[in-house]
Formats: sequence, structure tokens, C-alpha cells
Amino acid sequence: MSGNSQLLSDTLAAAKAQDRGALIAYLPAGFPTVDGGIAAVKAVFEGGADIVEVGLPHSDPVLDGPVIQTADDIALRGGVKIADVLRTVREAYEATGRPVLVMTYWNPVDRYGVERFTAELAEAGGAGCILPDLPVQESALWREHAGRHGLATVFVVAPSSRDERLAKITAAGSGFVYAASLMGVTGTRTSVGLEARTLVERTRTTTELPVCVGLGVSTAEHAAEVAGFADGVIVGSAFVKRMLDAPDEAAGLVAVRELAGELAEGVRKR
Repeated sequence: MSGNSQLLSDTLAAAKAQDRGALIAYLPAGFPTVDGGIAAVKAVFEGGADIVEVGLPHSDPVLDGPVIQTADDIALRGGVKIADVLRTVREAYEATGRPVLVMTYWNPVDRYGVERFTAELAEAGGAGCILPDLPVQESALWREHAGRHGLATVFVVAPSSRDERLAKITAAGSGFVYAASLMGVTGTRTSVGLEARTLVERTRTTTELPVCVGLGVSTAEHAAEVAGFADGVIVGSAFVKRMLDAPDEAAGLVAVRELAGELAEGVRKR
């Protein structure tokens, strides 16, 4: 079975045709439980997310701030496995028909086996993978198997990326480019800042791929601001925090569905 990279591209193109940014949500698999995590992904889709990134919990998430670290720890202590991540992708895709990616650090994929991981992700209906710590110069094996299985490879660029490196990263990637809005780790912030706009402009000189901005977006106002200059708005910590702050799982699902609705309205006010 081929993966859904084309569905990802079509979804981003449809948002652009509607003159709005795409809303991309992030939630870790296995949080607060495997079943609860699947329900949360479905809830954000119901609220208005266009695309969801399912996080593969990791014991050393170098890009992630304390909120996502806390959720990853809960998932790992609950015994989450790669099979649960793939199940989350499968059930979310089958329920919604929308693109679902996996966001993962490289070590778990390398240990699991690149061929096995890409084949199983494609079979689950996955659209691709975001690999924040895989250097582009070491990515040929991954990209070979991902391409064979119809999976997008999304790389992360940062304000510190020099123009020459930006061009190498975007030439190797597919689906979209993940632009980290500022130096640092994930987390909600009071503003997104000028660095994000500048990075998007620089990235667009190197590629025709959509450029989506993450790190720090947490409100409808942020979403509207970022959608004014980027193709997509990526929100993670704000969703996870809603789940963490909820008194129970049912309330958490209501909270993330509502936040998705607010953000979906925000990306339409670009």
C-alpha cells in the first residue's frame, strides 16, 4: 500500500486555494492513553484541523519543551510502543480521511528499521514523517524508502540556517517545510515574532514547497498572524496543555476540539 503524501499536498493546496493557512495540529501518541490519544486526534480534526502530526514519544525530546516532555513521559510510562503510534495513525486516517504524519526523532526509526517503519506507516495510511534531528546529508536511506512507499519527508529549518543550507534542506524535503519560528524548544509564547516571517521569506526563495510555521503558536490571534505570511500554522504545546490541564479525559477532548475550532477560525482571518 502506498502512503498518502499526495493527500498531504492536496490538502495544503486546497487551503491555499481558499486563501487561508492550513491548520496543522500536533499530539503525541499514547497520551493520556493510547485510546485517549486516538480520540484526541479525532477531536482536533472534528474541531477544524486540516492535518495532524502524531508524535512518537521519546525519552530525550531535544526539540520539545516541558509541556510536550510531560506528555511524552506519561505516554512512555504507560508503555506506548511504535505499534501504538501506527495504530493511532491508522485509526485517525480511517475515521477522517485526512492526512496524518508522524513526528519522530531518528533513533527509534533507526532501531525499528527504516524499511519496516516506512512500509508499516504507509500501510497505516500515513502521509509522511517529520524528522527534526535527521541531518539532510545523512537522510538518503530514509528518503529512498519513504519515496518508495509514497511518504513525504518533512525537514525542519531554523532562523540560524544559512541560505546555502536552507537550499539543501528544502531540495531534499517533500510535502512541506517546517519552519521553526525561533531558536529554542516548543512551547506557547506571547508572540511569534519577526524571525518567523523572515525565515519563511528566505525559505521560499529556495523552494516551491509550502512553508508551515511552528513553535510558539497558541492562540487564534497567533494563528491569524502566522497565516498572513505562511502556508500553514503548526500548533502543538497548546493542544497538549489543554489535555494536561483538563480534570479528566472527556473534558480534555472537549478542550482540544474547542481550541482547534478557535485556531481554524484564526487561520481564516489571515
